[in-house]
Amino acid sequence: MLPAAAGYDRAITVFSPDGRLYQVEYAIETVRRGTLAVGLKSKDGVVLAVEEKARKLQVSDVTQKIFQIDDHIGVAAAGYIPDARTQVDHARFFAQSNRLIYDEPVDVEGVAKNLADMAQQFTQYAGVRPYGVALILAGVDKNGASLFQTDPSGTYIGYDAVAIGNGSDQVNEFLEKNYHADISMEDASSLALESIYLVSEEKTGTRHIKMAQIDSKTKRMKRIENNEIDGYASKSKENASKRTPPQ
Repeated sequence: MLPAAAGYDRAITVFSPDGRLYQVEYAIETVRRGTLAVGLKSKDGVVLAVEEKARKLQVSDVTQKIFQIDDHIGVAAAGYIPDARTQVDHARFFAQSNRLIYDEPVDVEGVAKNLADMAQQFTQYAGVRPYGVALILAGVDKNGASLFQTDPSGTYIGYDAVAIGNGSDQVNEFLEKNYHADISMEDASSLALESIYLVSEEKTGTRHIKMAQIDSKTKRMKRIENNEIDGYASKSKENASKRTPPQ
């Protein structure tokens, strides 16, 4: 009998004999099935990009997977997006409380740790389920540009570039080969789009892509308009053609 069949996947607080929490692993699998989200640090700031598969008549101006926590912090999500909204609301309250108490903007890592602590609590109490979402937190604070990833287990890790969601393993391998620390904001934005096209079913157009940037100078999150995304997409196609050897 398999451990899951023995009932170890029915209670979130019960470890299996081989030391696994199946409900947490199922939540992480939910993240893997979500559409791709990418975050990259650049020498000028941070970039977030996501793929959103909209229906034909859906209003595409509303971004479902990129959220703003504070002026200087944004979030991209992959997985069960209603859970992301709950975590984002919690993060916004935490960020505003920090401003009221300390009269300064909250650190990006502080928000990441707070959300990770929140996610971890939902792995140890009966009667609840883990959050089925992973987040990429990007921002610019007193420490410079920062990028963190949280997941349903309550882990948070800092990155220079990271992808979550469907195809993230392939994209992370691609980023390891093509990302460099002194990349500009424009090149990072193009690389983010190239990453999405790498695993997306739609290889043309930008209607299915949303993007946000946080500049190191202004320390303010800006949502990128479709015409700007089109420009980054054109450059990403050029870069992709240069990386592909001639047949």
